[in-house]
Amino acid sequence: MLPDADDLPDLLLDLAVPHEDINAVVALRRTVTADPGVLRLLAECADEVTGATAAPAATAAPAAADGPSGLGELAAAAPAALDGYFLVYVFLAALPHAHAYHQARGIPADVSRRTLADLGRGMTLHRRRHGRGGLSAVQASWLIRHFRGELYQLGRLQYERARLGERTARAVTATASGSSGTVAPGQPCLNLHIPDYRGPLTPVACDRSLALAREFFPRYFPEEEYGVATCHSWLLDPQLRRYLRADSNIVRFQDRFRPGHEDTEPVDTTAVQFVFGDPDLPVQDLPRRTSVERAVGDHLRAGGHWYLGHGWFPWGE
Repeated sequence: MLPDADDLPDLLLDLAVPHEDINAVVALRRTVTADPGVLRLLAECADEVTGATAAPAATAAPAAADGPSGLGELAAAAPAALDGYFLVYVFLAALPHAHAYHQARGIPADVSRRTLADLGRGMTLHRRRHGRGGLSAVQASWLIRHFRGELYQLGRLQYERARLGERTARAVTATASGSSGTVAPGQPCLNLHIPDYRGPLTPVACDRSLALAREFFPRYFPEEEYGVATCHSWLLDPQLRRYLRADSNIVRFQDRFRPGHEDTEPVDTTAVQFVFGDPDLPVQDLPRRTSVERAVGDHLRAGGHWYLGHGWFPWGE
């Protein structure tokens, strides 16, 4: 189920696992394989991850819901001796299923490698926040998309094969014209994500990514027709325009989208986490080194809140 110990270091490097974590993951492998109870738990957790990749021939777009909530609960039973790395082994155990899905679809090896490298990026974020190696249940829930063949890294952006929710479908239908037309909840769409550790969100980088995606999905998922692309991110909060220049990368990224529905539930800690690395940092102590840091911190210090923005654009345009 797990890669051989001698093969593990190279595999971890391919998954962008931080160098400071590699020796620990290799050494702790013995703790996993020597305990039948841990191996049973590992198999159960891997099954939670690979539910959609067990049959590579499946063609339906995934549901809009997040990954199985049971993974974190199952992993909580892992022994403390694994020092927070148990979920890393879960995804190592799921890796053959992800590779099988990609190979069955003909996904290029470089796209597969860059997509699954989010495992290492998740571990980097975990260390950035907690000061130690490992992977959290929240990060693991996000990574299920990658290992099920639902999400792909194509240049600067990530694209998730998803289905339209009711509120987004209503927003599209209310304002759409041309190729997007009237849409219904449950229709396939592409949900765009903006990963960290990928450089500036420049218009050129986004244009190149979108060009790659418009070639990728008709080739490898020809049975799925996407009427619209969507994005759900605090980076689409229109309040950012008060603080950032009109020609800033973030504002120009917002300009690509037509407004979706509005959220009234603040996501202040989400903004703080993505900009500063730790959602629990005291607002009064947030740095002001960049324009985005000043925008997030100054807005919160003034008593404001950040909200999840929702946008869409016709995929055919």
